[in-house]
Amino acid sequence: MGEVATVAGEKNTSARALPNVAFLFAGQGSQKPGMGRELCEASAAARAVFSAADSVRPGTSDQCFTGTKEELSLTVNTQPCVLAVDLAAAEALRERGVVPAAVAGHSLGELGALAFAGALTPKGAFRLAVERATLMTACCEAHPGAMRAVLKLEPSKVEELAAQAGEAWPVNYNSPLQTVAAGSPEACEALDGLVKAARGRSVKVAVSGAFHSPYMADAADGLATWLGEHPLAQPAVPCWSNLTGGPYEGDAAAMAQTLANQVSHPVRWVDELRGMQAAGIDTFVEVGPGHTLTGLVRHTLEGVTAICVETPDQLDAAVSQILEA
Repeated sequence: MGEVATVAGEKNTSARALPNVAFLFAGQGSQKPGMGRELCEASAAARAVFSAADSVRPGTSDQCFTGTKEELSLTVNTQPCVLAVDLAAAEALRERGVVPAAVAGHSLGELGALAFAGALTPKGAFRLAVERATLMTACCEAHPGAMRAVLKLEPSKVEELAAQAGEAWPVNYNSPLQTVAAGSPEACEALDGLVKAARGRSVKVAVSGAFHSPYMADAADGLATWLGEHPLAQPAVPCWSNLTGGPYEGDAAAMAQTLANQVSHPVRWVDELRGMQAAGIDTFVEVGPGHTLTGLVRHTLEGVTAICVETPDQLDAAVSQILEA
């Protein structure tokens, strides 16, 4: 908990959570060369996050700022690098007085959400990201897989077609008309044809394995072991879970099981967004590289505001929009 306060800096430490605001932490796939560089230059709190990342995994900040697209696409690099940019953006917002009432993260982003909420220290989150990426990479090598984003079809239809395709499963319920499936390369190719016949659209996802599927069972076991040795603290603000679609609950052991099982089970993103809206959230701020989650909010919920923060200009605009509303 002490490291969270240090990263947040001395400014606005007494700021109260804004009851209608949630931070959404970006996941794997949002990475891009140069990410986080401008924010690091503009914010002391962001610099502290990158310093914490480098103390655990030397070279992480340089990889974010100067790494190639190919280098950043490797899971062992992607996960700690995206986590660094996610947390840097979130802490830059907290530094400016924007404190959310809830947090959530998509897949990898859930580590950033838990760290921001105080369940992990920043250094603990980076250690966990390195472990998670290593375990998932090993699963990809042992069980080669693929992923497809299926568009224009209801989730129930994607479930039906995945079952027909063979060894394939819906793994990311991203929006009402976007469900990602994962499985063997052969099953995903079969799914392409089934989706086309059903008048949907199937898009290859540029990843190295079948994330959030049963192919990741060994990674889930490994994470459970790691978390048993590094217990989670209770989040200071509600942190919503990909596995359950609701807030983390229970003691450290229960939370650890929830987080470990996340890698081998579907991401219930639609349930999370709808649950947060029902709890009074009407402003969703995506922190980290890209704007994927902002788009998913807009495709899932009505009557809400969705904005993204990655650069200093976006940071300034978000602070003005939220605090002056």
